[in-house]
Amino acid sequence: MNKNIFFLVVVFVLSLSSKAQNKSDETNPRLVVGIVVDQMRYDYLTRFADRYGEGGFKRMMNEGFNCKNNHFNYIPTYTGPGHASIFTGTSPKYHGIIANNWYDKELKTMVYCAQDDAVSSIGTKTDAGKMSTQRMKTTTFADENRLFTQMRGKTIGISVKDRGAILPAGHTANAAYWFQGKNEGNFISSSFYMNELPKWVSKFNKSGIVKSYLKPWNTLYNIETYLESGSDLNDFEGGFKGQATATFPYDLDALKGKNGGYDILKATAYGNSLVADFALAALVGEDLGKDEFTDVLTVSFSSTDYVGHNFGVNSKEIEDTYLRLDKDLERFFKGLDAEVGKGNYTVFLTADHGAINVPAYMRSKKIPAGYLNNKAMRTELEAFMKTTFKADDLIENISNNQIFLNREKIKTLGLDLENVQDAIVNEIINYTNVYKAYTATTMGKASFTIGIEKLLQNGYNQKRSGDVLVIQDPAYISYGKTGSTHGSGLNYDTHVPLLFFGKGIKHGKTVKRTEITDIAPTISALLDINAPNFKLGEPLEFILE
Repeated sequence: MNKNIFFLVVVFVLSLSSKAQNKSDETNPRLVVGIVVDQMRYDYLTRFADRYGEGGFKRMMNEGFNCKNNHFNYIPTYTGPGHASIFTGTSPKYHGIIANNWYDKELKTMVYCAQDDAVSSIGTKTDAGKMSTQRMKTTTFADENRLFTQMRGKTIGISVKDRGAILPAGHTANAAYWFQGKNEGNFISSSFYMNELPKWVSKFNKSGIVKSYLKPWNTLYNIETYLESGSDLNDFEGGFKGQATATFPYDLDALKGKNGGYDILKATAYGNSLVADFALAALVGEDLGKDEFTDVLTVSFSSTDYVGHNFGVNSKEIEDTYLRLDKDLERFFKGLDAEVGKGNYTVFLTADHGAINVPAYMRSKKIPAGYLNNKAMRTELEAFMKTTFKADDLIENISNNQIFLNREKIKTLGLDLENVQDAIVNEIINYTNVYKAYTATTMGKASFTIGIEKLLQNGYNQKRSGDVLVIQDPAYISYGKTGSTHGSGLNYDTHVPLLFFGKGIKHGKTVKRTEITDIAPTISALLDINAPNFKLGEPLEFILE
């Protein structure tokens, strides 16, 4: 072959390669970013909208698609199940993460959703890194992307919470990182992913960024302009140990000694800023979105949850936290523009659950609400069991609004399990604040298509859930008298934001009902890959270009 012909062949091959590369760039984003804002109610988008800038939440709404009627479709609405459901496209019924902690019927003890004693901590001498996805039974869309790209597309998960980093990233992730506070103040990981922290993570941990946030937390703007929240001094907030009132400002450096050292950052707006800092470092350190193989970055802003639990959904602290998060999102999106390129990435933002307004506050406004007495309920139920079945050890555990029975003892006594379950339902439905109750047998046999029963069934896992499932009165919680919590199937817990923007996303909005399990199939359709292996939801084709 003469030199001229050889040169033409080389040019032709390179041209084909370039066209293939350009085609890949035209069809798939280089990076998919899944953002979860822990405990974000939908109305935080609208309540604080006038104070948001143009580059954070509003950029997503103005440039992307807003699903305004997005809901969780199962009970319970907790952090572990929430993150798992968003990224697997299915519910606890199938992925198996039925709570943050639950009673293991085989081990006869409580277990944690991300716990894995078979792995080792990386980056800490504590057991805080002994975590993995081993209790999650299904794949995430990030797993499917890794399989599709022959493991060439990366996946990185980031949060201050271990479960917020681990579950979204999936089983095949290159890494998941979470924050170890106390006297360390470092991002750590697990031997499930690596043998040692990458240099960029070690550099970040040594940079002094974490320590820089141990400073006064005051409102971003004049507190008198915070009109979308209650008074700063009230009876409905927890606050920090060492400070007499739950009022601004908070001197975090002075308060850290009585509030878990660096852990205090988790419960302030600065915890979100820290996650944004680390996510921007990960973009550079991991070269995310730099080649033709789509990468996935999952980012969970969990400090919103800590602040909500401590101060409540109507607090000045929660308003300030979201105004500051909006600015953190803006600088994160600018970092994506700079590192990956505007138009080369796709982002979605949602929440793992909502939250209830503080029941004590609602009662002060004449709205039915209150607090549960679980101890009294258990005492009454155990007395009933002893009287009815002549045994006092038929109940093994009560947790997550589920009753677990001692099935071996029931069998030994010659009792019929279904009859025992039915007897409990018929008994507790008469108890104060028990609104509904169903047996595991009912969950296994019936097929509910509407209402709270459908949500309960979508959260019922045959191998892991209890024998009797309980629904409490609306706005009644098992929690302290200050701060907010979550877990129910009511609107305040199920209605959360769902925003998409970036490559492949139309501009628009809808009030059509969407569900949290639709997200993973939608991203899978965008990437033209298999959906997660037990997906329950369907692609939202109306948001895709």
